Order: sequence, then C-alpha cells, then structure tokens
Amino acid sequence: MEEDPTPGVAPTGTPSGALPVPPARRAGPRLAALALVIAAAGYGLDQLTKWIVETRMYEGQSIDVLPPLLRWHFIRNPGAAFSIGTDVTWIFTLVMIAVVTYILVLLRKVASRAWAVALGALLGGAAGNLTDRLFREPSFGMGHVVDFIALPNFAIFNIADSLIVCSMVGICLLVFRGIGLDGTRSDAGTRTGA
Repeated sequence: MEEDPTPGVAPTGTPSGALPVPPARRAGPRLAALALVIAAAGYGLDQLTKWIVETRMYEGQSIDVLPPLLRWHFIRNPGAAFSIGTDVTWIFTLVMIAVVTYILVLLRKVASRAWAVALGALLGGAAGNLTDRLFREPSFGMGHVVDFIALPNFAIFNIADSLIVCSMVGICLLVFRGIGLDGTRSDAGTRTGA
C-alpha cells in the first residue's frame, strides 16, 4: 500500500525535485459553457461598439477620447491587420469560418479553465470580425471590418481584434508552460519550471 505523498516532496519513483504530472481532467460542459459565455460577451461588446461607431460617426471622423493616447477613428478595413490583403477579403472570410469551426470542436475537449477563457475570447473575436465579413458592405463574404480604436503610431483596430490578440497571447503562454487542453502539464512544461 502506497502512502499519500507529503506536499512539496516528490513521491517515490519520481526524479528528485520533480512533481508528478497530474492525471488528465475530464472535459465538461461547464468549461465549454464558460467559453461560450465569454465568446458571447466579447462578440456582443464588439458588435455593440461597431454599431455605436457606425450610427454616431461618419467614416474618417476622429474623436479624441484620452488625448494624445486614445481616439476613435472610424474606418472600414477590407484587409487583415495593418490593411494587409485588401484584394483578397474572401480568403479572410474562409479563414475565420475555419477558425470558428475549429474552436467549437476544441471546446468539447477543454478541461482547463485557462484554455476555456482563451478559446472563448478567441471565438468571440473571430465571430465578431466574421460577422463583419459576411454581412457588411460591399457584399456577402467580402464585407469590410469596422475599425475605430486608434493609438499613437499603431494600426486602427476594434474589440474583436483585441480579443484575438489577447487570447493568442494567452494560448502561447499556455503552450509555452506545457499546459494541455485537458489541464495537464507536459514534461517540457514541468522541466522548465514553468
């Protein structure tokens, strides 16, 4: 019969100083629901702010919010970040559809709260910009994304873009630390002390 390990002490059979890798957690509907709530909140905020900008500002208008650090500057972006790929808007639409679909598949496997939060934010951001691509002018699947947040010497962006960037930073940190979708740490993450 094996004794319970003392906290902070490596159990018998593990290398000195190494903590055992915890067993995989079961994916559950609660974490998928958390991700969907975060996605819905992010999506709603993105679409609400874009609606406010479209109904209260004219295209090209700037409003100082916290001068000189922050202003609203209404533009319609046919491309990706930094207006890259303005002639291939339909490709971004297809990529966003693939991203949204893949995230929905991944949510069935998530057993980590951190992954649920990161994927929920990514889903909300991707869905926000996908909605623009599908339903805004000039045509279905070729719509221009509404951007309005302007910082000094930086691209103009929106809430969806912020969600995508922040979630990708979170996902990179989770991967770097070796934390899997199931909440377990890989050997690489435990060896580096992450």
